[in-house]
Amino acid sequence: MVRLLPVLEVLSVVIVMFALAMLLPLGVALLYDDAARHAYGKAVVATFASGAALWIATRGNRAELQPRDGFLLVALVWTVVPAFATLPLLIHLPDLGFTDAYFETVAAVTTTGSTLLSGLDTLPPSINFWRCELQWLGGMGIIVLAVAILPMLGVGGSQIMKAETPGPMKDTKLTPRITGTAKGLWLVYGIMTIACALVFKAVGMTWFDAVVHSFSTMSLGGFSSHDASFGFFNSPAVEAAAIFFMVIAGVNFGTHFLAFRRLSFAPYRSDPEAGVYVALLALSVLGIAYFLLANHVYPSFGTALRHSAFNVVSIATTTGFASTDFNQWPIFAPVWMLFLCCFATCSGSTGGGIKMVRAELMVRQALRELMSIIHPRAYLPVKLSGQRVENNIIFAVLAFMLIWGGSVIAMTMLLAASGLDIVTAFSAVIVCITNTGPGLNQVGPATTYAVLSDFQTWVCTVAMLVGRLELFTLFVVLTPAFWRK
Repeated sequence: MVRLLPVLEVLSVVIVMFALAMLLPLGVALLYDDAARHAYGKAVVATFASGAALWIATRGNRAELQPRDGFLLVALVWTVVPAFATLPLLIHLPDLGFTDAYFETVAAVTTTGSTLLSGLDTLPPSINFWRCELQWLGGMGIIVLAVAILPMLGVGGSQIMKAETPGPMKDTKLTPRITGTAKGLWLVYGIMTIACALVFKAVGMTWFDAVVHSFSTMSLGGFSSHDASFGFFNSPAVEAAAIFFMVIAGVNFGTHFLAFRRLSFAPYRSDPEAGVYVALLALSVLGIAYFLLANHVYPSFGTALRHSAFNVVSIATTTGFASTDFNQWPIFAPVWMLFLCCFATCSGSTGGGIKMVRAELMVRQALRELMSIIHPRAYLPVKLSGQRVENNIIFAVLAFMLIWGGSVIAMTMLLAASGLDIVTAFSAVIVCITNTGPGLNQVGPATTYAVLSDFQTWVCTVAMLVGRLELFTLFVVLTPAFWRK
Protein backbone atom coordinates (compact mmCIF):
# COMPACT_ATOMS: atom_id res chain seq x y z
CA MET A 1 0.00 0.00 0.00
CA VAL A 2 1.20 3.54 -0.69
CA ARG A 3 2.77 5.27 2.30
CA LEU A 4 1.39 8.79 2.47
CA LEU A 5 3.60 10.40 5.13
CA PRO A 6 6.98 9.77 3.42
CA VAL A 7 5.48 11.07 0.17
CA LEU A 8 4.20 14.23 1.86
CA GLU A 9 7.57 14.82 3.50
CA VAL A 10 9.30 14.77 0.13
CA LEU A 11 6.53 16.97 -1.31
CA SER A 12 7.20 19.51 1.45
CA VAL A 13 10.85 19.73 0.38
CA VAL A 14 9.83 20.25 -3.24
CA ILE A 15 7.45 23.06 -2.20
CA VAL A 16 10.23 24.78 -0.22
CA MET A 17 12.56 24.47 -3.23
CA PHE A 18 9.81 25.91 -5.41
CA ALA A 19 9.50 28.92 -3.09
CA LEU A 20 13.19 29.63 -3.73
CA ALA A 21 12.52 29.57 -7.49
CA MET A 22 10.26 32.60 -6.98
CA LEU A 23 13.28 34.65 -5.90
CA LEU A 24 14.39 34.97 -9.55
CA PRO A 25 11.27 36.83 -10.76
CA LEU A 26 11.41 38.84 -7.53
CA GLY A 27 14.91 39.93 -8.55
CA VAL A 28 13.63 40.80 -12.03
CA ALA A 29 10.78 42.82 -10.49
CA LEU A 30 13.26 44.77 -8.36
CA LEU A 31 15.63 45.27 -11.32
CA TYR A 32 12.87 46.70 -13.52
CA ASP A 33 11.02 48.26 -10.57
CA ASP A 34 7.80 46.84 -11.95
CA ALA A 35 4.36 46.83 -10.37
CA ALA A 36 4.40 43.11 -9.51
CA ARG A 37 7.32 43.24 -7.06
CA HIS A 38 5.04 43.14 -4.02
CA ALA A 39 3.33 39.99 -5.31
CA TYR A 40 6.48 37.88 -5.20
CA GLY A 41 7.37 38.74 -1.64
CA LYS A 42 3.96 37.55 -0.46
CA ALA A 43 4.08 34.50 -2.74
CA VAL A 44 7.53 33.44 -1.51
CA VAL A 45 6.50 33.74 2.14
CA ALA A 46 3.22 31.86 1.63
CA THR A 47 4.83 29.05 -0.38
CA PHE A 48 7.83 28.64 1.92
CA ALA A 49 5.62 28.69 5.03
CA SER A 50 3.31 26.05 3.53
CA GLY A 51 6.22 23.78 2.63
CA ALA A 52 7.85 24.26 6.02
CA ALA A 53 4.60 23.56 7.88
CA LEU A 54 4.06 20.36 5.88
CA TRP A 55 7.65 19.29 6.58
CA ILE A 56 7.24 19.84 10.33
CA ALA A 57 4.00 17.84 10.30
CA THR A 58 5.53 14.90 8.42
CA ARG A 59 9.22 14.89 9.43
CA GLY A 60 10.74 11.70 10.70
CA ASN A 61 9.14 9.60 7.93
CA ARG A 62 12.12 9.58 5.59
CA ALA A 63 12.36 6.35 3.60
CA GLU A 64 13.27 4.93 0.21
CA LEU A 65 10.33 5.51 -2.09
CA GLN A 66 8.60 2.44 -3.47
CA PRO A 67 7.03 2.37 -6.96
CA ARG A 68 3.58 3.38 -5.72
CA ASP A 69 5.08 6.19 -3.61
CA GLY A 70 6.89 7.53 -6.67
CA PHE A 71 3.75 7.65 -8.79
CA LEU A 72 1.80 9.43 -6.06
CA LEU A 73 4.58 11.95 -5.49
CA VAL A 74 4.84 12.78 -9.18
CA ALA A 75 1.07 13.23 -9.45
CA LEU A 76 1.01 15.45 -6.34
CA VAL A 77 3.94 17.61 -7.45
CA TRP A 78 2.51 18.27 -10.90
CA THR A 79 -0.89 19.22 -9.47
CA VAL A 80 0.15 21.05 -6.28
CA VAL A 81 3.11 23.08 -7.57
CA PRO A 82 1.01 24.93 -10.21
CA ALA A 83 -1.40 25.92 -7.42
CA PHE A 84 1.42 27.72 -5.59
CA ALA A 85 2.64 29.14 -8.90
CA THR A 86 -0.67 30.97 -9.27
CA LEU A 87 0.04 33.19 -6.25
CA PRO A 88 1.99 35.97 -8.05
CA LEU A 89 -0.67 36.05 -10.79
CA LEU A 90 -3.59 36.13 -8.36
CA ILE A 91 -2.00 38.83 -6.22
CA HIS A 92 -0.95 41.09 -9.10
CA LEU A 93 -3.98 40.42 -11.32
CA PRO A 94 -6.95 40.46 -8.90
CA ASP A 95 -9.47 40.13 -11.74
CA LEU A 96 -7.95 36.77 -12.69
CA GLY A 97 -9.89 33.88 -11.13
CA PHE A 98 -8.24 30.77 -9.71
CA THR A 99 -9.50 28.60 -12.60
CA ASP A 100 -7.82 30.82 -15.17
CA ALA A 101 -4.66 31.30 -13.08
CA TYR A 102 -4.32 27.56 -12.50
CA PHE A 103 -4.80 26.90 -16.23
CA GLU A 104 -2.04 29.42 -16.98
CA THR A 105 0.44 27.87 -14.54
CA VAL A 106 -0.39 24.31 -15.54
CA ALA A 107 0.17 25.37 -19.16
CA ALA A 108 3.54 26.74 -18.03
CA VAL A 109 4.75 23.82 -15.89
CA THR A 110 3.59 21.21 -18.41
CA THR A 111 5.27 23.28 -21.19
CA THR A 112 1.99 23.45 -23.09
CA GLY A 113 2.05 27.17 -23.78
CA SER A 114 -1.71 27.67 -24.00
CA THR A 115 -2.55 31.02 -22.46
CA LEU A 116 -5.57 32.94 -21.23
CA LEU A 117 -3.67 36.20 -20.87
CA SER A 118 -3.61 38.99 -23.43
CA GLY A 119 -1.69 42.25 -23.39
CA LEU A 120 1.57 40.41 -22.72
CA ASP A 121 3.59 43.36 -24.05
CA THR A 122 2.24 45.55 -21.24
CA LEU A 123 2.54 43.02 -18.41
CA PRO A 124 5.28 43.63 -15.82
CA PRO A 125 8.53 41.98 -17.00
CA SER A 126 8.63 39.80 -13.89
CA ILE A 127 5.26 38.21 -14.74
CA ASN A 128 6.46 37.21 -18.21
CA PHE A 129 9.74 36.02 -16.68
CA TRP A 130 7.84 33.89 -14.15
CA ARG A 131 5.67 32.29 -16.82
CA CYS A 132 8.71 31.34 -18.91
CA GLU A 133 10.76 30.24 -15.90
CA LEU A 134 7.95 27.83 -14.98
CA GLN A 135 8.20 26.36 -18.47
CA TRP A 136 11.96 25.96 -18.13
CA LEU A 137 11.58 24.17 -14.81
CA GLY A 138 8.83 21.95 -16.20
CA GLY A 139 10.81 21.22 -19.35
CA MET A 140 13.16 18.69 -17.85
CA GLY A 141 10.82 18.06 -14.97
CA ILE A 142 10.74 19.49 -11.47
CA ILE A 143 10.94 15.92 -10.23
CA VAL A 144 14.17 15.20 -12.11
CA LEU A 145 15.68 18.27 -10.46
CA ALA A 146 14.53 16.95 -7.11
CA VAL A 147 16.13 13.58 -7.84
CA ALA A 148 19.50 15.29 -7.98
CA ILE A 149 18.99 16.95 -4.59
CA LEU A 150 16.77 14.68 -2.48
CA PRO A 151 19.40 11.93 -2.00
CA MET A 152 21.38 14.45 0.06
CA LEU A 153 18.36 14.50 2.36
CA GLY A 154 18.38 10.71 2.66
CA VAL A 155 15.57 10.14 0.16
CA GLY A 156 16.20 7.90 -2.85
CA GLY A 157 14.87 9.00 -6.19
CA SER A 158 14.95 6.10 -8.64
CA GLN A 159 11.19 5.53 -8.49
CA ILE A 160 10.44 9.22 -8.91
CA MET A 161 12.56 9.46 -12.02
CA LYS A 162 11.04 6.30 -13.51
CA ALA A 163 7.54 7.70 -12.96
CA GLU A 164 8.32 11.09 -14.51
CA THR A 165 10.61 10.18 -17.42
CA PRO A 166 8.73 10.25 -20.74
CA GLY A 167 8.81 7.32 -23.15
CA PRO A 168 8.45 3.54 -22.97
CA MET A 169 12.14 2.76 -22.34
CA LYS A 170 12.44 4.14 -18.80
CA ASP A 171 15.04 1.81 -17.28
CA THR A 172 18.01 2.84 -19.40
CA LYS A 173 20.56 4.55 -17.15
CA LEU A 174 23.13 6.98 -18.53
CA THR A 175 25.25 6.80 -15.36
CA PRO A 176 25.58 4.17 -12.61
CA ARG A 177 23.62 6.32 -10.16
CA ILE A 178 20.25 7.90 -10.89
CA THR A 179 21.41 11.13 -9.20
CA GLY A 180 24.27 11.37 -11.65
CA THR A 181 21.81 10.90 -14.51
CA ALA A 182 19.58 13.73 -13.29
CA LYS A 183 22.54 16.06 -12.76
CA GLY A 184 23.94 15.22 -16.18
CA LEU A 185 20.63 15.92 -17.90
CA TRP A 186 20.22 19.24 -16.11
CA LEU A 187 23.80 20.23 -16.94
CA VAL A 188 23.21 19.64 -20.66
CA TYR A 189 19.84 21.39 -20.44
CA GLY A 190 21.40 24.40 -18.72
CA ILE A 191 24.31 24.68 -21.15
CA MET A 192 21.96 24.55 -24.14
CA THR A 193 19.66 27.17 -22.58
CA ILE A 194 22.60 29.56 -22.08
CA ALA A 195 23.72 28.97 -25.66
CA CYS A 196 20.20 29.64 -26.91
CA ALA A 197 19.98 32.92 -24.98
CA LEU A 198 23.34 34.10 -26.33
CA VAL A 199 22.35 33.29 -29.92
CA PHE A 200 19.01 35.08 -29.52
CA LYS A 201 20.84 38.15 -28.24
CA ALA A 202 23.32 37.97 -31.11
CA VAL A 203 20.55 37.95 -33.74
CA GLY A 204 18.77 41.01 -32.37
CA MET A 205 16.71 40.29 -29.24
CA THR A 206 17.05 42.34 -26.07
CA TRP A 207 18.66 40.53 -23.13
CA PHE A 208 15.27 40.13 -21.45
CA ASP A 209 13.60 38.68 -24.54
CA ALA A 210 16.61 36.46 -25.18
CA VAL A 211 16.47 34.95 -21.70
CA VAL A 212 12.71 34.37 -21.49
CA HIS A 213 12.51 32.99 -25.02
CA SER A 214 15.48 30.68 -24.39
CA PHE A 215 13.53 29.32 -21.40
CA SER A 216 10.45 28.64 -23.50
CA THR A 217 12.40 27.42 -26.55
CA MET A 218 14.57 24.80 -24.81
CA SER A 219 11.57 23.62 -22.77
CA LEU A 220 9.49 23.48 -25.99
CA GLY A 221 6.95 25.49 -24.05
CA GLY A 222 6.03 28.33 -26.39
CA PHE A 223 5.28 31.19 -23.99
CA SER A 224 6.36 34.60 -25.22
CA SER A 225 6.57 38.07 -23.75
CA HIS A 226 4.67 39.41 -26.78
CA ASP A 227 1.10 38.85 -27.97
CA ALA A 228 2.39 38.37 -31.53
CA SER A 229 4.85 35.68 -30.35
CA PHE A 230 7.79 35.50 -32.80
CA GLY A 231 5.81 37.58 -35.28
CA PHE A 232 6.77 40.53 -33.06
CA PHE A 233 10.42 40.28 -34.15
CA ASN A 234 9.69 39.77 -37.88
CA SER A 235 13.24 38.56 -38.33
CA PRO A 236 14.37 35.56 -40.41
CA ALA A 237 17.55 35.36 -38.32
CA VAL A 238 15.60 35.15 -35.05
CA GLU A 239 13.28 32.54 -36.53
CA ALA A 240 16.22 30.48 -37.85
CA ALA A 241 17.85 30.49 -34.42
CA ALA A 242 14.59 29.37 -32.81
CA ILE A 243 14.15 26.58 -35.38
CA PHE A 244 17.65 25.25 -34.65
CA PHE A 245 17.14 25.11 -30.89
CA MET A 246 13.59 23.75 -31.14
CA VAL A 247 14.87 20.88 -33.27
CA ILE A 248 17.66 20.22 -30.75
CA ALA A 249 15.24 20.27 -27.80
CA GLY A 250 13.04 17.71 -29.56
CA VAL A 251 15.86 15.12 -29.45
CA ASN A 252 16.33 12.78 -26.47
CA PHE A 253 18.42 14.62 -23.87
CA GLY A 254 20.00 11.30 -22.96
CA THR A 255 21.45 11.27 -26.47
CA HIS A 256 22.68 14.85 -25.98
CA PHE A 257 24.26 13.81 -22.68
CA LEU A 258 26.13 10.90 -24.30
CA ALA A 259 27.25 13.13 -27.19
CA PHE A 260 28.58 15.74 -24.74
CA ARG A 261 30.36 13.15 -22.62
CA ARG A 262 31.99 11.39 -25.58
CA LEU A 263 32.48 14.57 -27.65
CA SER A 264 31.11 12.63 -30.59
CA PHE A 265 28.14 12.63 -32.98
CA ALA A 266 27.97 8.84 -32.83
CA PRO A 267 25.13 8.78 -30.23
CA TYR A 268 22.91 10.70 -32.67
CA ARG A 269 23.60 8.21 -35.46
CA SER A 270 22.73 5.28 -33.20
CA ASP A 271 19.60 6.91 -31.75
CA PRO A 272 16.58 5.02 -33.21
CA GLU A 273 14.42 8.16 -33.20
CA ALA A 274 16.68 11.08 -34.14
CA GLY A 275 17.11 10.29 -37.84
CA VAL A 276 13.41 9.64 -38.44
CA TYR A 277 12.52 12.75 -36.41
CA VAL A 278 14.75 15.08 -38.44
CA ALA A 279 13.72 13.51 -41.77
CA LEU A 280 10.01 13.87 -40.94
CA LEU A 281 10.46 17.54 -40.00
CA ALA A 282 12.42 18.29 -43.18
CA LEU A 283 9.92 16.60 -45.47
CA SER A 284 6.97 18.28 -43.72
CA VAL A 285 8.56 21.72 -43.96
CA LEU A 286 9.24 21.32 -47.69
CA GLY A 287 5.83 19.78 -48.36
CA ILE A 288 3.90 22.52 -46.54
CA ALA A 289 6.01 25.21 -48.24
CA TYR A 290 5.13 23.84 -51.70
CA PHE A 291 1.49 23.49 -50.62
CA LEU A 292 1.32 27.13 -49.47
CA LEU A 293 2.97 28.30 -52.70
CA ALA A 294 0.61 26.22 -54.83
CA ASN A 295 -2.39 27.70 -53.01
CA HIS A 296 -1.05 31.25 -53.51
CA VAL A 297 -0.79 31.94 -49.78
CA TYR A 298 2.68 33.48 -50.32
CA PRO A 299 4.08 35.01 -53.52
CA SER A 300 7.45 33.21 -53.52
CA PHE A 301 8.84 29.87 -52.43
CA GLY A 302 11.37 31.59 -50.17
CA THR A 303 8.64 33.34 -48.17
CA ALA A 304 6.55 30.17 -48.04
CA LEU A 305 9.58 28.16 -46.87
CA ARG A 306 10.37 30.71 -44.16
CA HIS A 307 6.88 30.60 -42.63
CA SER A 308 6.50 26.85 -43.17
CA ALA A 309 9.83 26.07 -41.53
CA PHE A 310 9.17 28.09 -38.40
CA ASN A 311 5.53 27.18 -37.79
CA VAL A 312 5.75 23.52 -38.80
CA VAL A 313 8.80 22.93 -36.59
CA SER A 314 7.20 24.89 -33.76
CA ILE A 315 3.98 22.86 -33.76
CA ALA A 316 5.59 19.50 -34.62
CA THR A 317 8.00 19.84 -31.67
CA THR A 318 5.03 20.84 -29.43
CA THR A 319 6.56 24.27 -28.79
CA GLY A 320 3.67 26.43 -29.94
CA PHE A 321 5.38 29.62 -31.11
CA ALA A 322 3.85 31.32 -34.15
CA SER A 323 5.22 33.81 -36.64
CA THR A 324 1.89 34.18 -38.45
CA ASP A 325 -1.73 33.11 -38.02
CA PHE A 326 -1.50 29.64 -39.56
CA ASN A 327 -5.19 29.20 -38.70
CA GLN A 328 -5.82 31.17 -41.90
CA TRP A 329 -3.84 28.76 -44.08
CA PRO A 330 -5.72 26.19 -46.23
CA ILE A 331 -6.98 23.56 -43.79
CA PHE A 332 -4.61 20.76 -44.84
CA ALA A 333 -1.53 22.61 -43.53
CA PRO A 334 -2.65 23.23 -39.92
CA VAL A 335 -4.26 19.78 -39.70
CA TRP A 336 -0.99 18.15 -40.83
CA MET A 337 0.83 20.22 -38.19
CA LEU A 338 -1.59 18.94 -35.52
CA PHE A 339 -0.95 15.41 -36.76
CA LEU A 340 2.80 15.94 -36.37
CA CYS A 341 2.55 17.27 -32.82
CA CYS A 342 0.96 13.98 -31.75
CA PHE A 343 4.14 11.95 -32.17
CA ALA A 344 7.05 13.84 -33.78
CA THR A 345 9.27 14.52 -30.74
CA CYS A 346 11.66 11.94 -29.31
CA SER A 347 11.27 10.21 -25.97
CA GLY A 348 13.44 11.83 -23.31
CA SER A 349 13.05 15.25 -24.93
CA THR A 350 11.21 18.21 -23.46
CA GLY A 351 8.42 17.75 -26.02
CA GLY A 352 5.01 16.23 -25.48
CA GLY A 353 2.82 13.83 -27.40
CA ILE A 354 2.99 10.11 -28.01
CA LYS A 355 6.72 10.25 -28.89
CA MET A 356 8.43 9.03 -32.04
CA VAL A 357 9.63 5.76 -30.51
CA ARG A 358 6.06 4.66 -29.75
CA ALA A 359 4.99 5.51 -33.30
CA GLU A 360 7.95 3.51 -34.67
CA LEU A 361 7.08 0.53 -32.46
CA MET A 362 3.46 0.61 -33.57
CA VAL A 363 4.43 0.68 -37.25
CA ARG A 364 6.85 -2.21 -36.75
CA GLN A 365 4.25 -4.16 -34.77
CA ALA A 366 1.69 -3.63 -37.56
CA LEU A 367 4.20 -4.88 -40.14
CA ARG A 368 4.95 -7.90 -37.95
CA GLU A 369 1.24 -8.76 -37.80
CA LEU A 370 0.98 -8.52 -41.59
CA MET A 371 4.01 -10.76 -42.04
CA SER A 372 2.72 -13.26 -39.48
CA ILE A 373 -0.44 -13.68 -41.60
CA ILE A 374 1.74 -14.59 -44.58
CA HIS A 375 4.22 -16.65 -42.52
CA PRO A 376 2.28 -17.91 -39.47
CA ARG A 377 5.13 -20.06 -38.15
CA ALA A 378 7.94 -17.55 -38.62
CA TYR A 379 9.75 -15.94 -35.68
CA LEU A 380 9.37 -12.21 -36.30
CA PRO A 381 10.76 -10.06 -33.48
CA VAL A 382 10.26 -6.31 -33.38
CA LYS A 383 13.63 -4.54 -33.43
CA LEU A 384 14.89 -1.01 -32.85
CA SER A 385 18.52 -0.18 -33.69
CA GLY A 386 19.16 -3.87 -34.16
CA GLN A 387 17.96 -4.73 -30.65
CA ARG A 388 14.92 -6.93 -30.04
CA VAL A 389 12.09 -5.15 -28.22
CA GLU A 390 10.41 -7.33 -25.58
CA ASN A 391 6.73 -8.06 -26.02
CA ASN A 392 5.89 -6.53 -22.64
CA ILE A 393 7.04 -3.16 -24.01
CA ILE A 394 4.93 -3.65 -27.14
CA PHE A 395 1.90 -4.50 -24.99
CA ALA A 396 2.51 -1.42 -22.79
CA VAL A 397 2.67 0.80 -25.87
CA LEU A 398 -0.55 -0.73 -27.22
CA ALA A 399 -2.27 -0.05 -23.88
CA PHE A 400 -0.91 3.50 -23.87
CA MET A 401 -2.23 4.14 -27.38
CA LEU A 402 -5.67 2.80 -26.47
CA ILE A 403 -5.93 4.99 -23.36
CA TRP A 404 -4.50 8.01 -25.20
CA GLY A 405 -7.01 7.69 -28.02
CA GLY A 406 -9.87 7.09 -25.59
CA SER A 407 -8.88 10.18 -23.57
CA VAL A 408 -8.81 12.35 -26.70
CA ILE A 409 -12.26 11.14 -27.76
CA ALA A 410 -13.79 11.53 -24.29
CA MET A 411 -12.48 15.05 -23.71
CA THR A 412 -13.38 16.15 -27.24
CA MET A 413 -16.96 14.96 -26.64
CA LEU A 414 -17.07 16.85 -23.32
CA LEU A 415 -15.97 20.09 -25.00
CA ALA A 416 -18.37 19.56 -27.91
CA ALA A 417 -21.25 18.86 -25.50
CA SER A 418 -20.42 22.08 -23.63
CA GLY A 419 -20.98 24.16 -26.76
CA LEU A 420 -17.68 24.34 -28.67
CA ASP A 421 -17.63 23.60 -32.37
CA ILE A 422 -16.00 20.26 -33.18
CA VAL A 423 -12.86 21.74 -34.80
CA THR A 424 -12.16 23.95 -31.79
CA ALA A 425 -12.96 21.11 -29.36
CA PHE A 426 -10.82 18.50 -31.10
CA SER A 427 -7.86 20.80 -31.73
CA ALA A 428 -7.96 22.14 -28.16
CA VAL A 429 -7.79 18.60 -26.75
CA ILE A 430 -5.02 17.55 -29.15
CA VAL A 431 -2.82 20.56 -28.44
CA CYS A 432 -3.41 20.31 -24.68
CA ILE A 433 -2.81 16.56 -24.33
CA THR A 434 0.31 16.85 -26.53
CA ASN A 435 1.42 19.99 -24.62
CA THR A 436 1.59 22.08 -27.79
CA GLY A 437 -0.45 25.26 -27.16
CA PRO A 438 -2.29 26.94 -30.04
CA GLY A 439 -5.09 25.03 -31.77
CA LEU A 440 -7.57 25.96 -34.50
CA ASN A 441 -10.66 28.17 -34.84
CA GLN A 442 -11.48 29.79 -31.47
CA VAL A 443 -8.19 28.69 -29.88
CA GLY A 444 -5.94 29.51 -32.82
CA PRO A 445 -2.54 31.26 -32.63
CA ALA A 446 -4.10 34.72 -33.00
CA THR A 447 -6.47 34.21 -30.04
CA THR A 448 -6.28 32.96 -26.45
CA TYR A 449 -8.11 30.37 -24.36
CA ALA A 450 -10.02 33.16 -22.60
CA VAL A 451 -13.00 32.31 -24.83
CA LEU A 452 -13.52 29.04 -22.91
CA SER A 453 -15.96 28.65 -20.02
CA ASP A 454 -14.71 27.47 -16.62
CA PHE A 455 -15.81 23.90 -17.36
CA GLN A 456 -14.04 23.90 -20.73
CA THR A 457 -10.95 25.40 -19.09
CA TRP A 458 -10.83 22.58 -16.51
CA VAL A 459 -11.18 19.94 -19.22
CA CYS A 460 -8.18 21.44 -21.01
CA THR A 461 -6.27 21.69 -17.72
CA VAL A 462 -6.79 17.98 -17.06
CA ALA A 463 -5.73 17.23 -20.65
CA MET A 464 -2.45 19.10 -20.11
CA LEU A 465 -1.68 17.24 -16.89
CA VAL A 466 -2.63 13.87 -18.35
CA GLY A 467 -0.48 14.52 -21.40
CA ARG A 468 2.55 15.70 -19.47
CA LEU A 469 2.52 12.69 -17.15
CA GLU A 470 1.85 10.35 -20.08
CA LEU A 471 -1.51 9.08 -18.78
CA PHE A 472 -0.40 6.07 -16.73
CA THR A 473 1.33 8.09 -13.99
CA LEU A 474 -1.83 10.05 -13.26
CA PHE A 475 -4.46 7.42 -14.02
CA VAL A 476 -2.81 4.70 -11.92
CA VAL A 477 -3.21 6.89 -8.81
CA LEU A 478 -6.96 7.01 -9.46
CA THR A 479 -7.42 3.22 -9.49
CA PRO A 480 -8.79 1.54 -6.31
CA ALA A 481 -6.06 -1.12 -6.52
CA PHE A 482 -3.41 1.55 -6.07
CA TRP A 483 -4.66 2.29 -2.55
CA ARG A 484 -5.07 -1.33 -1.44
CA LYS A 485 -2.36 -3.52 0.08
